[in-house]
Amino acid sequence: MINEIIKKNGVTFGVINGIVSCMIISIIYAIDLNLFLKWWITLVIIVISLTLSIILLSKTKKEIQSDFSFKDAFTTYFIYAAIGLLISTLFNIVLWNFIDPSAKETLNELTIKYTVSMMQKFNTPASAINETIKGMKENSQFDIDSQLKGYFFNLLISCIFGLIMAAFFKTRRSSQE
Repeated sequence: MINEIIKKNGVTFGVINGIVSCMIISIIYAIDLNLFLKWWITLVIIVISLTLSIILLSKTKKEIQSDFSFKDAFTTYFIYAAIGLLISTLFNIVLWNFIDPSAKETLNELTIKYTVSMMQKFNTPASAINETIKGMKENSQFDIDSQLKGYFFNLLISCIFGLIMAAFFKTRRSSQE
C-alpha cells in the first residue's frame, strides 16, 4: 500500500510539472517554433523539472517524519514523473495533431533542416544525410504514435534520474543501529 503522503505529493507535483510543461510549450509555440530547436530550451525544462523534483522529495521526506526509504523516494518520484509526462504528452498530441497540424509540418521541416545542418558540420556522407531525411519524413516525431513512444522513452530516462534522486533523498541509517 502506498503511503498517502507519497501519493498526494507525487500526484500534486506531477500535475504541477505537467501544467508548467504545457505552459512552456504554449509560450514557445506562440512566440516562435524555431525555439523548439534551441538546446537551452531543453536545458531550462530539465532545470525546472529537476527543481520541482528536489522540492517534491524534500517536502515528502519532511512530511513523512520517519524512515524515507529508497523505495518510498523512488515511488514518489515515479508518480510525479509519470503524471507530469502524461499531461505534457497528451497536450502535445492535441496541439500538434488536432489544434494545429500545419505547425507540426513546419516544425518537422525546421527539424530536418537543423539535422541536415548539424550532419554537414560533422562531414556526414550525403547518403547518410539522405537516409536520415527520408526516415524523418516517414516518421514524424509529432505524430500520435511517436508521441506515445516518446512518453515511454522519457519515462525510462526519468526513472534513471529518479533512481539517483531516491538514493540521495532516502533516509540514511546510522551505523550505530
